[in-house]
Amino acid sequence: MSDLILVPNQATLSQLEQVWRQTGSVRLADSAHQGIAESAARIHAAANGSVPVYGVNTGFGKLASVRIAAEDTATLQRNLILSHCCGVGEPVEAQTVRLILVLKLLSLGRGASGVRPQIIALLQDMLARGVLPVIPSQGSVGASGDLAPLAHMAAVVIGEGRAVLDGSEMSGAKAGLSPVTLAAKEGLALINGTQVSTAFALVGLFQAFAAARAALVTSALSTDAIMGSTAPFLDEIHQLRGHRGQIVAARAIRDLMAGSEIRESHREGDARVQDPYCIRCQPQVTGACIDLLWQAARTLQIEANAATDNPLVLVQTDQIVSGGNFHAEPVAFAADQIALAIAEMGAIAQRRVALMVDPTLSHDLPPFLTPDPGLNSGLMIAEVTSAALMSENKHLANPCSTDSTPTSANQEDHVSMAAHGARRLLRMNANLSQILGIEAICAAAGVEFRAPLTTSAPLRAVIARLRAHVPALDQDRYLAPDLAEAARLVREDVLTGAVPGDLLAEVHP
Repeated sequence: MSDLILVPNQATLSQLEQVWRQTGSVRLADSAHQGIAESAARIHAAANGSVPVYGVNTGFGKLASVRIAAEDTATLQRNLILSHCCGVGEPVEAQTVRLILVLKLLSLGRGASGVRPQIIALLQDMLARGVLPVIPSQGSVGASGDLAPLAHMAAVVIGEGRAVLDGSEMSGAKAGLSPVTLAAKEGLALINGTQVSTAFALVGLFQAFAAARAALVTSALSTDAIMGSTAPFLDEIHQLRGHRGQIVAARAIRDLMAGSEIRESHREGDARVQDPYCIRCQPQVTGACIDLLWQAARTLQIEANAATDNPLVLVQTDQIVSGGNFHAEPVAFAADQIALAIAEMGAIAQRRVALMVDPTLSHDLPPFLTPDPGLNSGLMIAEVTSAALMSENKHLANPCSTDSTPTSANQEDHVSMAAHGARRLLRMNANLSQILGIEAICAAAGVEFRAPLTTSAPLRAVIARLRAHVPALDQDRYLAPDLAEAARLVREDVLTGAVPGDLLAEVHP
């Protein structure tokens, strides 16, 4: 991608998703530079003054009462970075590391952190050249900032730690950068903030919206597969309640099914009065999930543009003030909301899968969607797998934001747990994409069993897209690769890409 220019406090979720999905240069708008320079000058003056200022000429955390001489400033900042490199676990994915770097740029670009322009230039250079720090994924409690993971990022800035360049891992000193000697507060500004938690939550959000789009498509297919009614999707019903997500979900399903011969075939004379909730209440459930995602999106857009280190430089009033913007409680709550939405989209999708494979409920579909049941088990165990994944996501959806524990000798006595609360969304979205992939396979088979009746044009296009990658199951075969491929089609928006764009246009952050 060409240079992406971001204005601090004005970056959009669309721009941040572009950062995550693509590579290339990202830099701050020129308008940010004056504020950055002014706050750096204020920190420089404080570092050489006699008044104690936290993190500038004092120690950190419980050691804030220890004064640091001006000549020891560089050593203090270096020691801070190296001592905080205590992350463990698998490295953060390269795409997400890019997003972390950009979020740090946006935060520093607010002109309240006191870093010099050369810190901004080095972070931009890392992005342009593809030098990505190796950041362990575990070790943050989401308060006083994402200290450990951000320290691993900052280590590369000073020529330490590990980095990846062109697919090869190397020491930070050999990544071809010009490392800096940190001035007063710069180390603290780099590691104090919510950028890792926020990046994890944003990735979870982007993936969850992709799943929501796919869920609308697979649920419409499932409704036709079991010859369900479209009456519950009438706009008037949902306008009477008024929730935007519900209205949007009903409209999408209604439009996706418009023109289906299957639907028209049972408008009259159908002995069933009402469909099960997993069919009838799709707009109410999936729509509520979309509403939750929109709420989380608003929170995360604000946080992505926020100055979240400590202390902060208030240039206009010439103050350096210690506060608590590093506490990631808003991110933790947003992550918990996203987790609930992911779990519920999977829960209702799994019930649709169960409906389709059950011959007592599927309105004359063959048992387990195989043309020769008994000799073949068909999609029997694919449904069991979807149940296992649904149950796992229910467990993972339990809130993390309520699980505080004191750290740092009780100085940091309430923390958010935002980092792992947001990180779990990756696992949950992987599970959800697999559930929806299984639903797509089952629903496509169900619709094909209704031949010669056909489904709507948009849904026929979805089935054709699926069949280009996953053949119909005419007899039992080794199914694991098909399930994995279907999950990929969901995760990468391949199935929804077969649908006219305006049908799902509103289901975005």
